[in-house]
Amino acid sequence: MKEERELRTELTNMRNPYLEEEFAGRQIRQRPVRQERKAYRKRKRKKALLRLGCWVLAGMAFLLWFLWLFLKDVKTDKGSVRGAKEAVAGADAEAIKPDWTVDYLTPNPYSRPGESLPEVNSIFVHYTANRDTSAAQNRSYFESLKDTHETSASAHFIVGYDGEIIQCIPLDEIAYAVKGRNYDSLSIECCYQSQDGSFSEETKESLAALLAYLLRLYGLEETDILRHYDCGGKLCPIYYVEHEEEWEALKEMVSDMD
Repeated sequence: MKEERELRTELTNMRNPYLEEEFAGRQIRQRPVRQERKAYRKRKRKKALLRLGCWVLAGMAFLLWFLWLFLKDVKTDKGSVRGAKEAVAGADAEAIKPDWTVDYLTPNPYSRPGESLPEVNSIFVHYTANRDTSAAQNRSYFESLKDTHETSASAHFIVGYDGEIIQCIPLDEIAYAVKGRNYDSLSIECCYQSQDGSFSEETKESLAALLAYLLRLYGLEETDILRHYDCGGKLCPIYYVEHEEEWEALKEMVSDMD
């Protein structure tokens, strides 16, 4: 019995070369199949991700195109509305437009840079700080800066002490008048003869008429009329800085003309 058990155990533990060869063959045959299946799944995932990426890019492109069309329409509508308002305001303003002389400065970097004025939100009033000089003389000073390069200065209009008005800069160009506000404002220089810097009645009447016209032309309010002093604290025009009630009276005169 002992010998029989030992023999049975030995036969159980015995290795079968035929079975091993068959099993090894299966492994050899199955290994390429698994690798191929793995590679196929990998390619499939790549294709799926690629298709998803294409759809995402196409969707983003469509949204950007739609947004561009929307903003373009809004801009066009705003431009049309603004243009229509300006046309109406311009036609209405012509009824109160004062007379003036157009004598543009020669384009130059120091007094007429020729840069576009994109919008008008305020109108600044100045005084020349050069007593007893006429509008023509102050215009000549601005013109001379192209040669002297002394400083950068100019204004759209100059009002003389006799009430004459000279336009030095086109209304669609900037002037060098108020630092930090040259690209959204117009400026008016005023001549004077009084020691205290006050304007003559002729100057005030012409200034008020010009202000009323510009307010109506650009659809602005009396609150949009500012002194140079109101932007930066410069004592200009000095009389209206020192006499606040006279400044308010000037704006009342403008309101009556508008």
